[in-house]
Amino acid sequence: MTSFKYAAKKPTGQTVEGTISADDKNQAVAELRKQNLVVLKLEQQAQKNAAKGGGFAALFNRSPKVNSTELVLFTRQLATMVGAGLALLESIEVLGSQAETPGLRQVCERISSELRGGSDLSSAMETCPRAFSPLYVSMVRAGEASGQMDVILERLADYLESSQALRREIKAAMTYPVISLVLVIGITAFLMLGVVPTFRQVFDGLGTKLPALTEFTLNTSAWLKSNWFYVVAASVGSFFAVSVFKKTPRGELLFDHFSLRAPIFGPIARKIALARFSRTFATLIRSGVPIMATLEIVSETAGNKVVSNTVDAAKESVRNGQLLSDPLSQSKVFPAMVTRMIAIGERTGALEQLLEKIAEFYDAQVKAAIKSLTSLIEPLLITFMGVIVGGVVLSVFLPILDVVGKLSGPS
Repeated sequence: MTSFKYAAKKPTGQTVEGTISADDKNQAVAELRKQNLVVLKLEQQAQKNAAKGGGFAALFNRSPKVNSTELVLFTRQLATMVGAGLALLESIEVLGSQAETPGLRQVCERISSELRGGSDLSSAMETCPRAFSPLYVSMVRAGEASGQMDVILERLADYLESSQALRREIKAAMTYPVISLVLVIGITAFLMLGVVPTFRQVFDGLGTKLPALTEFTLNTSAWLKSNWFYVVAASVGSFFAVSVFKKTPRGELLFDHFSLRAPIFGPIARKIALARFSRTFATLIRSGVPIMATLEIVSETAGNKVVSNTVDAAKESVRNGQLLSDPLSQSKVFPAMVTRMIAIGERTGALEQLLEKIAEFYDAQVKAAIKSLTSLIEPLLITFMGVIVGGVVLSVFLPILDVVGKLSGPS
């Protein structure tokens, strides 16, 4: 008998963890399902301990990873094959044979091995957590239960494509500002460390009182040249300190709270969070995932701790018999328009349709806001570059122009 550690959900939606002894993984899954538990994670104790040992063992025990573009294509092709009547094992083997990357090939090989051993597709995908999210696995499990695997996979592919398109839109919009800011910092550093110091001896030889702007620029340049190592070390250290703090529960909550309230970027972050919440919720409900499991997954995939905490609080209220719209309307995260549409959806039975409308609305809002922000950032960055670079150049030429003016004046 082998000992397995598991994480599973009760019919009430509560997550439980524990250990179970069985001859193999399939028997362990079967025993847990007899207890009306939905298996989320199952791991052999010996394998886990080996992974905790660190070093090369931990690296080799990591599951393969698939990028988002490959995952969308894999899902779409799998839906087509299943819809055409091909068996799951045959479909996975075909996709593995034509995979262009080692990660996808390894994922297909692992899933094929699990399927041959008697596992269902959702359980097989759970063995690759770095490739398939809890949302993905839950939808596949809903497809197995409903017998509409091809339809669920199509919806899943649509969801992944929509999420990927939004991320791509955001990355494209932020590329220009980031590159421009790096160029501004690089040019300023070059002027302050390489150009300005060469004028110190020239100005000392003039024997005239320097303008305040020139004195400030020269002193700043001299300080930066003497302390550049400390400036770089402090910047790198601050970056890593903030990164570590951000990964703590308190730090994550503070940063996510600030991201929703920050000027200019806060409204965009809020709209992105609402679009993700609505799209994920609609996709899961439409695919037949139970409401408590849906709220659990939505909380895990919210991407913002403030939104996640609000959904967790709503989940407890729903478990106690309340409508979802009631606790959401009491929070400051969800606008009145969203909560009222959810309330209408709960009363009319059209919750998934209204959630999709909300997701489409906020997707359009995010794209419009990003486009406006991009058009606003461009002149701001140009102005900032002009002020910084122009200020440095002006401070260097002011004494020279002053001397030239004195020489060309009346004797």
